[in-house]
Amino acid sequence: MIRRLYDWTMSMADHPRALWVLALVSFVESSVFPIPPDVLMIPMILAAPRRAWLVAGVCLVSSVLGGMLGYAIGAFAYDSVGRPILEALGKTESMAAFNQRFNDVGFWAVLVAGLTPFPYKVITIMSGWTAMPLGTFVVTSILARGLRFFIVAALLWKFGAPIRDFIERRLGLMFLLFCLVLIGGFYVVRYL
Repeated sequence: MIRRLYDWTMSMADHPRALWVLALVSFVESSVFPIPPDVLMIPMILAAPRRAWLVAGVCLVSSVLGGMLGYAIGAFAYDSVGRPILEALGKTESMAAFNQRFNDVGFWAVLVAGLTPFPYKVITIMSGWTAMPLGTFVVTSILARGLRFFIVAALLWKFGAPIRDFIERRLGLMFLLFCLVLIGGFYVVRYL
């Protein structure tokens, strides 16, 4: 099933309404869809490099809006289903402590998930579930997703097809290493 979704997504890169399909894929990927928008974004930019910034912008706006849907899913499904179950099991206090810990590092969780191959949808739903401040979630999502999509667009615009392999195979790892160095730097400054 995943392979068919992947093949369908790839086939949409040449479609006359590819930007609309990209917007849809970016939106639903942030909350439920298993295929990242890069699969569609990369061939679209390679086919028309002059539209790289438009394609990245569509990905950014759609992804953040989809992330807000994921946030809503976490916020409303937890209140209607999760909380009564936890109360019945006597786990309400441990979940409150988890929520506080998650929200203490929430900026970093959203940033890392928005930049790296970690499924962004997990963090969008968790952010709503733990009642992370919506403003923090949205601003961090814009920052993370903007960096990710515009860096990919810039690399494809500048280097074209030769950089595609690097983006598809190694860019996620590079973003992860960047986030680890950034977090490590803040830790060193704060605690040493």
